[in-house]
Amino acid sequence: MVNRTGKINCRAGSIKPGMLLAGGFAAALIGPFLIPVPPLKNTRPSLELADPDSLFVQINGLNVHLKTMGQGEPVFVLLHGFGASLSSWHTVMQPLSQQGTVIAYDRPAFGLTERPLTWKGQNPYGNEAQIALLLGLLEHFGIQRNVILVGNSAGGTVAMQTARLHPGRVSALILVDPLVYGSGGAPGWLKPLLATPQMRHLGPLLMRLIQLRGPEILQIAWHNPSQLTPETIEMYQRPLQSEHWDRALWEFNLATHPPGLARRLKELNLPTLVVTGDDDRIVPTMDSVRLAGELPNARLAVIPEAGHVPHEEQPQKFLDAVGEFLNKIKPGLP
Repeated sequence: MVNRTGKINCRAGSIKPGMLLAGGFAAALIGPFLIPVPPLKNTRPSLELADPDSLFVQINGLNVHLKTMGQGEPVFVLLHGFGASLSSWHTVMQPLSQQGTVIAYDRPAFGLTERPLTWKGQNPYGNEAQIALLLGLLEHFGIQRNVILVGNSAGGTVAMQTARLHPGRVSALILVDPLVYGSGGAPGWLKPLLATPQMRHLGPLLMRLIQLRGPEILQIAWHNPSQLTPETIEMYQRPLQSEHWDRALWEFNLATHPPGLARRLKELNLPTLVVTGDDDRIVPTMDSVRLAGELPNARLAVIPEAGHVPHEEQPQKFLDAVGEFLNKIKPGLP
């Protein structure tokens, strides 16, 4: 109890400060486990959600969902951003395939690629595993050279890291609103807390908020949200019917960390096209303008009336920019 002086009375039978602290500590430890996390409803195996032209191949122990078009060189490998899937490229895949081979795949934790909840060895959701998966994909198809990596947002980060660490495997980069100067996730100091058993219990529940906020995020990503068709919205929502998507997405957030690319841009001396919408509110347009200025061998294309996914919102203008870039670099390709 508290006396008239405001001090805690520690007489026998009263609540002692140590008891209060112990009670609060116990509540923090046990309380999160008392919050129910009910199983996801209406989920299905990824194979049941696939399209007729979907392929599934085993890469580094994961069943990876992908689609391919075209043949010959160069080989375009398309890497989608956070919360998206290979379907993000559906409008531009066929036109790009007229230039060579196109491979689009679902990065771990997204789309219809397998979402393991336990593993041995390397965390399949971490930065290093994402690069290893991309290289494994190239090995699977026997691709050794003349690869152009096309990455949107966080997919652009994976593309840049792969090109920096394995320069002999990548001939050029096409970076679409790439995430370079921002962290794109929880700050490093918060990661140990998020990895506690308590937060691992609650994390999937937090991830499920994407089901509610998904349409809002899409509207922010597009310059003109009125152009979002029901088909586009369904395309983004379909992977949320896949088994364990919430837990896998939480593991992805725990495993990823900023690669520090902003300090190592001079190491990326290969031909690069930086594409951005003029109204990107997720990765600010000026970040892409800055990136094109700081990369040693980059060109910039600003797509008018487009947001964070210009290849979806303005596909023809995106393809025009890519075509112009390819025409300029083809003489220098291996």
